[in-house]
Amino acid sequence: MGTPDITDRLAAVLGAPVEALGLDLEAVDLSKAGKRSVLRVAVDKDGGVDMDDIAEATKAVSAVLDDSDLMGSGAFTLEVSSPGVDRPLTHPRHWRRNQTRLVKVDLVDGEAVTGRIVAADDSGATLDVEGTEQVVSYEAIAKAKIQIEFKREG
Repeated sequence: MGTPDITDRLAAVLGAPVEALGLDLEAVDLSKAGKRSVLRVAVDKDGGVDMDDIAEATKAVSAVLDDSDLMGSGAFTLEVSSPGVDRPLTHPRHWRRNQTRLVKVDLVDGEAVTGRIVAADDSGATLDVEGTEQVVSYEAIAKAKIQIEFKREG
């Protein structure tokens, strides 16, 4: 994993060109792979990203990197993708984009709740937990992840 300093600088520089495409910059990760570095950039938007979005984001990020010295003179590989289902839900937009999906929520009080996201706003999410709606404030959440369902009920 890259140092927080360079990762933070990359995120700061890449945010505006990605947002200009109507996308959210979800993650920036820099790691070593042999003699080269691998820069992974995750982008997303409401409704999800498609291959055209990824291609446009790749062009924009590549142009910024070509015009800067952030990556130094060493060889690197750029990978632009969507965040994937295993991304933790950390922003209200993540909850909104995953409405109807099953989520496991670890609360700060130690309790764990699993339910389907019914609604989400800027302060919290409403989950259907075994037929009962439960509102969970984002402040009460320690960690939340989408649960992969191979055969969805209903």
